[in-house]
Amino acid sequence: MIERRFLLLKPLGASGSLVMLWALPVILLAAYVLPFAGVTLWSVTRPELGVGNYVRIFTGADFQAIFFRTFWVCVLSTAITIPIAYLLAYYWVMGSARRSRLIEICIFIPFWISVLVRAFGWVVILRNNGLASDVAQAFGLSGLSTGRNVWSVITGMVHFMVPFAILPMASVMRKIDRRVLLAALGLGCRPLGVFWRIYLPMSLPGVFSALAMTFIFSLGFFVTPMILGGGRVVMTAESVFVQMFQTANWGLGTALGVVLLVVVFAILWLSQRVMRIEQLMSR
Repeated sequence: MIERRFLLLKPLGASGSLVMLWALPVILLAAYVLPFAGVTLWSVTRPELGVGNYVRIFTGADFQAIFFRTFWVCVLSTAITIPIAYLLAYYWVMGSARRSRLIEICIFIPFWISVLVRAFGWVVILRNNGLASDVAQAFGLSGLSTGRNVWSVITGMVHFMVPFAILPMASVMRKIDRRVLLAALGLGCRPLGVFWRIYLPMSLPGVFSALAMTFIFSLGFFVTPMILGGGRVVMTAESVFVQMFQTANWGLGTALGVVLLVVVFAILWLSQRVMRIEQLMSR
């Protein structure tokens, strides 16, 4: 019955293929290009015509502090995420069937839980009288602050980004021919040497992809820093929200959004350049 249903399906034909071919550019134009053009126009016309909003962003001490805070929080969260994700991806791909299944469950369960639920869960754990505070006091670290601070924000960001970083790494690791590793072991190379000289270089494309993805996700974080930071760790995305919906300064808010998007495009371009160089070196 299923095969008969598939046989009843007919190809789209020339006209259908043409419609599908032009559908994607139209969707991109309507959903991305035109809104971005409108946002860019607002950034140079509100409250008055000119580039005053951009001048204020790049010369104001408050916005420089926000950009600096966003940058180093993103760097720290990415630097913590990548090793954790690499270790989990390695054991997911190379481990036993039972271990791989357990890691797979731990990877995919966070995708089914709302980011709000996860953020408020960390609020409960990291509050001043929460579980983290009790554990710190049990180890004699009574002065350790686990409340709403930058480390709480980084913890929530890492928890969110680890599953996303695992997937591109695991995708590349699954393509590595294990016979190469066995050949190196047969030629007398130690297991640690096989990892550092063969496995790690062959898995670097996945690491670079996860690195770019994680850093870009970090730049756009809004809910997690707002909830876990409690207004003390304001990042660029939250600053855009404040300017547009609390102070009604739409020109400055859109200018911040344009700057953030330009940074994202620059990172994507740089990551593609790095990946191209890596591919040329591996040939």
